[in-house]
Amino acid sequence: MESRVLSRATTLSSLPRLNKLPRVSLVNASLLSVKAIGSVADGGNLVWGRQLRPELCSPVLKKDAVLLRPCLAAAEGNDSAGETKVAPVGFFSKYPALVTGFFFFTWYFLNVIFNILNKKIYNYFPYPYFVSVIHLFVGVVYCLVSWTVGLPKRAPIDANLLKLLIPVAVCHALGHVTSNVSFAAVAVSFTHTVKALEPFFNAAASQFILGQSIPITLWLSLAPVVIGVSLASLTELSFNWLGFISAMISNISFTYRSIYSKKAMTDMDSTNIYAYISIIALIVCLPPAIILEGPKLLKHGFNDAIAQVGLVKFVSDLFWVGMFYHLYNQVATNTLERVAPLTHAVGNVLKRVFVIGFSIIIFGNKISTQTGIGTAIAIAGVALYSFIKAKLEEEKRQAKAA
Repeated sequence: MESRVLSRATTLSSLPRLNKLPRVSLVNASLLSVKAIGSVADGGNLVWGRQLRPELCSPVLKKDAVLLRPCLAAAEGNDSAGETKVAPVGFFSKYPALVTGFFFFTWYFLNVIFNILNKKIYNYFPYPYFVSVIHLFVGVVYCLVSWTVGLPKRAPIDANLLKLLIPVAVCHALGHVTSNVSFAAVAVSFTHTVKALEPFFNAAASQFILGQSIPITLWLSLAPVVIGVSLASLTELSFNWLGFISAMISNISFTYRSIYSKKAMTDMDSTNIYAYISIIALIVCLPPAIILEGPKLLKHGFNDAIAQVGLVKFVSDLFWVGMFYHLYNQVATNTLERVAPLTHAVGNVLKRVFVIGFSIIIFGNKISTQTGIGTAIAIAGVALYSFIKAKLEEEKRQAKAA
């Protein structure tokens, strides 16, 4: 039987001595044992994947004829010297569903904390343009620090990719700012109810702008969304036109962001893409914040906020709301990359349910029965739409694969 010896401590001239060793039956060989094994880094040798001390392969063997015990596969008559041992499966690999569930929980948790802290800031600092800039600014600083330490490594960007990302970033900035204007004007639960109309705008844009054919089943599934949002809006106690219109503009902006994102498909990873979009969006958000809110902030905005909560809490609230905004978006991206489209759709619907429910509990917002029914109908419509759309996409992929 041929023994394959990978050695760093011996020379080829010492190997022939092994051939002079007396042949012993496998039964007798099995009685022999090998003592403590050496480290490869210390000059150890590998026989059938096992480490041996260098001296076992040295010329001293001519005095003491020692045989090495074969591995189990060789004892059974298998002459495969390259037997591979299966590494033990780690916890994360063994239970992928638990890992994905943890990602979803983290995504929801960060999103809920962001919405609650964001609304609390608006209660004593009603300047959504400036707060939007802070959200993006903290995220950009986080990205720059991450690039500096190489986690992740910054991907290079050229002029062509920049041209593709600018429309995406502009829509992202507009949608983010108008969302915050709505959050500052009305209850968080109402803003998220109106934003449940986003699938309707996506379908309309796909049909009339991109020229894609939308099945009638998808259009019918959007009817409950429109009806539910209408019912909730008519009797919402915190309703005002600024909050409603801002949420609608946010829907339109994020719809166009989706359209431009398809044109900006690139091989760059999502973390770097989001970082570049955040940088461009921050540049876009700065001018309106300075023009519309700058004079008020310098005159009394900062002073009023500090007088109410103190400088330390004011600064820490702005920092943490920016961190939670960036982290929940980043974790959302990482989560959605791990799951199928249907799970993605259900996850987005459940996220909105979590945010609406927790905002009502934390802020004690009083809602009428009709508002509650309308919100439930709208969320159910979004769930139905997401389910049908995911099924259609899966059927398309299977048809292409066939």
